[in-house]
Amino acid sequence: MAQKKITIIVPAFNEKENLNPLMQEIDSVVKKDNRTYEVIMIDDGSEDGTFEEGKKLIEKYKYLKVYNHRANLGKTEAILTGFRHSSAPVLIIMDADLQFDANDIPRLIEEIEKGYDIVTGWKQGDYQKKFVSGIYNFLSRCLFRLPIHDQNSIKALRSNVLDEINLRKDWHRYIVALAVNKGFKVSEIKVTLRDRKFGESKYTGKGRVVIGVMDLLSVKMQISLLRKPFLFFGSSGTILIVLGIIAGIYGIIQRFVYHHGYRPILYLVILSIVSGLVLFTVGFITEAVTALDENVKRLEREISERESEKETTENQG
Repeated sequence: MAQKKITIIVPAFNEKENLNPLMQEIDSVVKKDNRTYEVIMIDDGSEDGTFEEGKKLIEKYKYLKVYNHRANLGKTEAILTGFRHSSAPVLIIMDADLQFDANDIPRLIEEIEKGYDIVTGWKQGDYQKKFVSGIYNFLSRCLFRLPIHDQNSIKALRSNVLDEINLRKDWHRYIVALAVNKGFKVSEIKVTLRDRKFGESKYTGKGRVVIGVMDLLSVKMQISLLRKPFLFFGSSGTILIVLGIIAGIYGIIQRFVYHHGYRPILYLVILSIVSGLVLFTVGFITEAVTALDENVKRLEREISERESEKETTENQG
């Protein structure tokens, strides 16, 4: 089924020089396509006049909307701001740095029209950070069992995907993993990543690698461990308590049968049993928090459904 309305979400931070050539490229695609497009550009607290430049472009491109954050909140929040201002059933998430080709947008949408919920680009060619990106994507495929090669690229997705996944700061890199966890169908197409012409990359430095790995593990914990937290913490606690009991029995035999007392064994018994009890407690608490979170999400869905029904009734009336 052809998608008639498309929103292109463009997060931008200090990308003033890229905005005009970016919109020229997008406009050439819009004019050739029979779909209805809107571009929502979000200035994420830029300091180089990105927001002002975007506002100027509205006069030329009537389908362009520009919003801004008063402070730099990060790409994830910029994407969510664009999502909140969109009413289209299909979204394109595209960086403002001109490294992705706007001509790939119709190809992404065509893949969505085949029945997929999210389609991501698979970056081709030589580019900066290719090795790091390869390691990151390899770990992602292993941890999340993703049927794609590249998570962090230009992508198209149905708007209900963002409705159903939970995005925290910097978690835009895991939209695909979170979507797959919710049962959404994912595909990919090959896209070319071009060299940056203007401005500087916002994702450089060894610190970004460390943050990425920690976020990777955090996402894995949320979608796997927190499904059944007591299973993990309870099992770990049981193992430690059993080991503590075994060590205690060994210590008793050594003390009363062989008349040798080993104080370190006593410390090991105490440490193992106390640690096991702590893990049991953490398991109970985490299980309760998870249950509460599920109830909150259920209530949110019910409220959303009631509001949609009310809107439909009012429109029909």
